[in-house]
Amino acid sequence: MRKALRWLLALTVLIGTLSTAGAATAAQQSEATDIKDRLLAVPGMSLVQEKPYPGYRFFVFHYTQPVDHRRPSKGTFEQRITVLHKDVSRPTVFYTGGYNVSTTPSRREPTQIVDGNQVSMEYRYFTPSRPSPADWSKLDIWQAASDQHRIFEALKPIYSENWISTGGSKGGMTATYYERFYPRDMDGVVAYVAPNDVVNKEDSAYDRFFATVGTKECRDRLNGVQREALVRREVLKERYAAYAAENGYTFTTVGSLDKAYESTVLDYVWGFWQYSVVADCATVPADAKNATDDEIWNSVDTIAGFSFYTDQGLSPYTPYYYQAGTQLGAPTIHFPHIEKKYIRYGYLPPRSYVPRDIEMRFQPHAMRDIDSWVKRNARQMLFVYGENDPWGAEPFRLGKGARDSYVMTAPGANHGANVAGLVADEKALATAKILKWADVAPAAVRQDASEAKPLARFDRKLDVRDVEREPALRP
Repeated sequence: MRKALRWLLALTVLIGTLSTAGAATAAQQSEATDIKDRLLAVPGMSLVQEKPYPGYRFFVFHYTQPVDHRRPSKGTFEQRITVLHKDVSRPTVFYTGGYNVSTTPSRREPTQIVDGNQVSMEYRYFTPSRPSPADWSKLDIWQAASDQHRIFEALKPIYSENWISTGGSKGGMTATYYERFYPRDMDGVVAYVAPNDVVNKEDSAYDRFFATVGTKECRDRLNGVQREALVRREVLKERYAAYAAENGYTFTTVGSLDKAYESTVLDYVWGFWQYSVVADCATVPADAKNATDDEIWNSVDTIAGFSFYTDQGLSPYTPYYYQAGTQLGAPTIHFPHIEKKYIRYGYLPPRSYVPRDIEMRFQPHAMRDIDSWVKRNARQMLFVYGENDPWGAEPFRLGKGARDSYVMTAPGANHGANVAGLVADEKALATAKILKWADVAPAAVRQDASEAKPLARFDRKLDVRDVEREPALRP
């Protein structure tokens, strides 16, 4: 009996040894496999192209996603993602801008801070990541968050270290929604300039913002040009009509050239503060009433862009306006410096910018749910805003239930606000937190946040610091 027991114990030890050795060998073989082959081994992953960049491997992939994550058997589409690969032993940053994905190698600020890998996702329904035919009812924040969750689950076995999600503007909103629906995926969230339109019909915060932003001199210059563009509507519309004819622009979606003209002019002040700083006021005509038609036209066109509210300009942004009109909400502001007789339409709702054959119905509970969840459940989340950014007028706020989470504002910054632009002590704290959440904080940083700094050197090509300029009045 004892001999049998000794034999069984020896056999168990031998099997355990062989299993451990087998696992180690498999791990070594996996690590030795080229990263491209490992990524392509993921079911549903196909390579579009690889682009070289010193110190990295950069890939553009298509990843097969279900159109409806609740009923995955009801059709699929190809979602475009990119991977900036450094090393599987480094943390990974999961980025989306909430729109199209860039196929040029770039590194977001958290990626530079943690010196890690970066996975970037194109938001569903932005072409080419759009099902055909497109069932627009499947474009919502839960479906998009489920896209991210599925990508994360597919890549986590390869990139097994900590993950941090991030994004700017609509991308910051996206990172927040992802955390709400899949709070166990990420080890930290860095959301830049993320609007939080909890009650769509209550937008007085924006009116208060525009009454005090910047300096009075700058506000007066901008208000003067905006008003004068409407005073001269008929004259400048003739120029607009010629401009549209020359470029083949049409106005079916918005309804008329007149509506497109007013929409562009009403975006002017918002667009300036979204993308410019107080110093740029020097480029705005100081005496609008005595400015030439060319000066008024050029200022509005440079800041707001007369091409945008054409069918051709709106088409790429149909998914955004659909979401704004169904879940995200959209701001409405007033213009006390312009007499009512000059404003025919006011800020048009998102429905005005979406083709009529696409059905829309607003869901007021969607943003209330997100706002409530963040206040009660935020864990290791950082929100960064710009002091002079209109979209920060309705920010995310933390409640008593939040833990290890922060809201910080960069002084004088616009829609391109980032950690680097924060005041010194907040910059250090934010950097230290990102490093800790990624589990790469040096010992000195763990003891003293003021020692925190990015682990990777700044790269002029990779580390784009300019705001991602979308046409005005888009987050």
